Amino acid sequence: MSYNNYDSGYSNTSYGGGGGGGGGFDPNGSQNSPSGGKREFQQDSMRAVTIKQILEAEPSGNSFNIDGSSITNLTFVGQIRNISSQKTFTTYKLDDGTGSIEVKKWIDSNAAEEVDPVKSRLVEGSYCRAWGKLNSFGDKRHVGVHNIRPVEDMNEVSYHLLEATVVHLHFTRGPPGGAAGAGGAAPQQQNQQLDTSDNYGAANLSGYSSVAKRVFQYMQDAPQTNEGLHQQDIAAKLGVDTADVARAGDDLLSGGLIYTTVDDQTWAILEAE
Repeated sequence: MSYNNYDSGYSNTSYGGGGGGGGGFDPNGSQNSPSGGKREFQQDSMRAVTIKQILEAEPSGNSFNIDGSSITNLTFVGQIRNISSQKTFTTYKLDDGTGSIEVKKWIDSNAAEEVDPVKSRLVEGSYCRAWGKLNSFGDKRHVGVHNIRPVEDMNEVSYHLLEATVVHLHFTRGPPGGAAGAGGAAPQQQNQQLDTSDNYGAANLSGYSSVAKRVFQYMQDAPQTNEGLHQQDIAAKLGVDTADVARAGDDLLSGGLIYTTVDDQTWAILEAE
């Protein structure tokens, strides 16, 4: 996965469908407007995000900021919880474990009579990937999607969470090997001299608490799944208070050593490339 040029240009994932050679949204192309006309887009960026990031994005003029960087187009993966069809658009309520949001797909009046084989596979309970722009009316936000398609390979769900994590780290801590970004230096970065006794694989935990080290070691040794490990299970296995494990998890999350999966209390190790 690549996070090059996230702050200056469009980048699509290897799963396709969102631009480039994927056959989906073209950032240099056009989008249907509610009135059925066409609206041209300039060269915009495409960013992989979670729904929680969308809901917490900060308004900035006519757009929004995530991690202090302006977003124009975004892509995310979620499970369809509800579908509502109107004459001019279809609303899908998507949930990715971090939150839920409505996305609206406008119907092309010129193709209204055609049977859409993709739409027929977008059913409640299935997973899909969406590309679009964040909109806000009053206090309610939704995403106007340029393209939405079913997820064919469930590995795409895990891939997307990893990609969103990498992009988040890029903006908050800088590119690999560079200086820390707006998020500040992580605890392990504050100690430039590596202590070999605190090296856990490729991770240096010299600046972390003993509980954080035990949590990371357990997560590293435990059988790995796409869902990760819940903090209550980790606490039970280690015989440590859940609150202490939660604090240790917060430190490891801010240090970029683990990432959240299905919810804020379920974590997996971010493997070094």
